Amino acid sequence: MPAIQVGRICIKTKGRDSGEKVVVTKVIDGSFVMIRSPARKKGDRKCAVTHLEPTDTIVSVS
Repeated sequence: MPAIQVGRICIKTKGRDSGEKVVVTKVIDGSFVMIRSPARKKGDRKCAVTHLEPTDTIVSVS
């Protein structure tokens, strides 16, 4: 079971959004993913996997 997968809720650990919960919407490669934050209204953005801490929760992404 991969730790980082589509629909996984993660917590940002680095950057100005640190401490914020985000959802993984697309896995680009082993180092980067696209994330969406409910707090920000601007849509998806690229994030390094090393800046995320995965949680146990998975949601469906449509």
